[in-house]
Amino acid sequence: MVRATFRSFTKNLTPKDVTDLRWMGEDGFSVSRMRIELLSGLTVALALVPEAVAFAFVAGVHPLVGLYAAFLVGLITALIGGRPGMISGATGALAVVMVALVAQHGVEYLFATVVLMGLLQIFAGVMQWGKFIRLVPHPVMLGFVNGLAIVIFLAQMGQFKVPGTMVDTGHGMSGGEWLSGMPLYLMLALVGATMAIIWVMPRITSVIPAPLAGIGIVAAVVIFTGMDVPRVGDLASIQGGLPSFHNPFGTGEGLYGTALAPLNMETLYIIAPYAVILAAIGLIESLLTLNLVGDMTNTRGGASQECIAQGVANTVTGFFGGMGGCAMIGQSMINVKSGGRTRVAGIAAALFLLVFIVAAAPLIELIPLAALVGVMFMVVIGTFAWNSLTILRKVPFTDAFVILLVTVVTVYKDLAVAVVVGVIVSALAYAWNNARRIHASTYTTPEGAKVYQVQGPLFFGSAEGFAELFNVAEDPEVVIVDFKDSRVVDQSALQAIEAMAGKYEAAGKRLELRHLTRDCHALLTKAGHLMIDSDDDPDYQVAVNYQVRTGVLGSH
Repeated sequence: MVRATFRSFTKNLTPKDVTDLRWMGEDGFSVSRMRIELLSGLTVALALVPEAVAFAFVAGVHPLVGLYAAFLVGLITALIGGRPGMISGATGALAVVMVALVAQHGVEYLFATVVLMGLLQIFAGVMQWGKFIRLVPHPVMLGFVNGLAIVIFLAQMGQFKVPGTMVDTGHGMSGGEWLSGMPLYLMLALVGATMAIIWVMPRITSVIPAPLAGIGIVAAVVIFTGMDVPRVGDLASIQGGLPSFHNPFGTGEGLYGTALAPLNMETLYIIAPYAVILAAIGLIESLLTLNLVGDMTNTRGGASQECIAQGVANTVTGFFGGMGGCAMIGQSMINVKSGGRTRVAGIAAALFLLVFIVAAAPLIELIPLAALVGVMFMVVIGTFAWNSLTILRKVPFTDAFVILLVTVVTVYKDLAVAVVVGVIVSALAYAWNNARRIHASTYTTPEGAKVYQVQGPLFFGSAEGFAELFNVAEDPEVVIVDFKDSRVVDQSALQAIEAMAGKYEAAGKRLELRHLTRDCHALLTKAGHLMIDSDDDPDYQVAVNYQVRTGVLGSH
């Protein structure tokens, strides 16, 4: 009956409409699909708890600030995000930026910053800037994946420290004594047991997601045997109520005994730089995760829609006492590996997390950290692009360098800087390679004119090489430059052509230009250079602007 109702409702919709509405998978409302999605969401929720608490410590805020962010950002992005199956929440990449703001101005300024961050992300989505993620080359993606896998691995090292020994340095929580002796051996044994269960479980049954089975079995053993090992409750209490509306702007005292952020220009000057950085990092990580999940699930997603979803989520979170967030590659990988493919899994994860906070905190706090660390270690193994280690010797040196560079910068700096550096290096390498491609073949016509057949793109990088192709002093009275096998790309290219034409004109020689686009004609004819019209002139846009009345060249 449910299936019949669904088919009746969707029979007049387009295939895309049906895909967007069918949250339960290609088979419609299926009990088995619902079970997979809910169990996947439960697994993700369990993995979210220590991550959210740890990132709250990094930012120097109360654990509930991180947990509320994980719930709100995760729920809203699951509902309206650009790709089903992605998980969002509080992340370390944002926390390390927030710590200085919180230490200097207090948590209310952080909430205000998160609101502005969200508004900037909504603006980016409305302007459809998310499409520029297409400019990220594949080597940068490999470096991003590898760097983030290492970051996830290093983040788990904090769980191997004695609970309660970390101190507040004023710039976040740090320090702590490492486990040793029997506690360390027990921790390692439980981590190894969890990883073994996750590896073996799919070979036995797929009824329960392997990560959930690993957490459940190890937790049961620890709880019933009373092993003295670090547990979730040793990090901090996750007990709390429902998140409530809170306006961070105003005067007086806000949450956690800190002053509210006055709604004036001074506050804007303080929070704006942080908001811009957080918005950029959040969108870059979210959009790269969107592409990565798409590659794993063979699905397409909306980059601009994801920008808007992240923006709405962060704006709302800022007004509900959360630290903001973005897509989480680790939890997204857990969801995908556990079988989560629809929005139901993300919604379930957020709702399960809320249940943990409101009602089930005492039970969740009994879960050993070793089980959750084991899950994250398996995520690291599954996320790291191991094939990149073998292809480094086979790909061009520049690509190999970019992979390593982005990986290192991601680990030692942050994701946004790593991606920007990787894209710049890749772009410069591309420009250099194309600059070396320009050359020309020559021949002499029966009438005695010399023809230069230019081959390769003409742009700012190859303009100097273009000038070196010609021999003005020794060329005959008539010279023809044929651009049929070339492409004039930008204003620098036009300036190079005009400069060369000027040299021939100064030498008292005639220069003819062939196979240029109409906009090149309009620009160069104004300078008095002879353009030969042809029926097979190319048709493409040149990245310049021109004013007909004055003849002034200007770049876009």
